[in-house]
Amino acid sequence: MSQLKEFYEKEAVPKLIKAFDYKNIMEVPKLQKVVLNMGLGEAIQNIKLLDAAAEELKIITGQKPVITRAKKSIAAFKLREGMPIGCMVTLRRIRMYDFFYKLVNIALPRVRDFRGISGKAFDGRGNYSLGIKEHMIFPEIDFDKIDRIKGLNISIVTSAKTDEEGKELLRILGTPFWN
Repeated sequence: MSQLKEFYEKEAVPKLIKAFDYKNIMEVPKLQKVVLNMGLGEAIQNIKLLDAAAEELKIITGQKPVITRAKKSIAAFKLREGMPIGCMVTLRRIRMYDFFYKLVNIALPRVRDFRGISGKAFDGRGNYSLGIKEHMIFPEIDFDKIDRIKGLNISIVTSAKTDEEGKELLRILGTPFWN
């Protein structure tokens, strides 16, 4: 079992039950999935950029990414429907907990001038979205093999009903919020 999942079951669940006065253990919020998305607008001209991004996302997560395609044609961007423009990975179960632990304890502290992440990026239903400007904060990425710095979006989906419950869950699991 993942170290973070064990921590969640042994320590986080009792804290959340005490904080929100849940009657049933099934009411306690938990992580459902973590979605990583890397959108590459430049992939329209250079398809090799998309292959490199998919390989780097595979190295970061340990799971093969899915190539995302354009839903609509946009003439101003020379984009046609069905063209590959990004890649994404959905992590669940043990890989999700391992990635979340690595994100919070290893990758985020490597960000320059890191004070914490904003606590205002919740969606109203307890889910959190985070944007990272440099994917090089992950220790698996080799600096010499990178042709350009890419950003990525991370969405953390929880079973929490409110933002307050979701924020408390992520805070107990170690997420460094600064507000």
